[in-house]
Amino acid sequence: MTIQEAAQRSGLSAHTLRYYERIGLIHSVGRDGSGHRDYVEGDLQWLEFLTKLRTTGMPIADMCRYAELRRMGPDTADARRVMLELHRERVRSRIAELTQDLKVLDYKIDRYRGQA
Repeated sequence: MTIQEAAQRSGLSAHTLRYYERIGLIHSVGRDGSGHRDYVEGDLQWLEFLTKLRTTGMPIADMCRYAELRRMGPDTADARRVMLELHRERVRSRIAELTQDLKVLDYKIDRYRGQA
């Protein structure tokens, strides 16, 4: 599929896809007979995972390291697992912080409702 189709399906812009390719998050995408990028289903699955990492706050540098390890093959599975476990803990910590922040907001909203 073209870069425009991949952008539409992934929810990322064509600019972002080119950037991800340039910094090594996406392996060299295949090319069609005209030399245009030709994304396949596996590329979209990888983009979906990258989007989850980014949405959960993983820094681009860590994402690049993960992608590099992935390209190195199955021998790096333990290192990738450890990276994801550490990131999961950061996400859980952030969720706990946000939960506390939400409680404060709820308390203030309830106070304002009681004054009305």
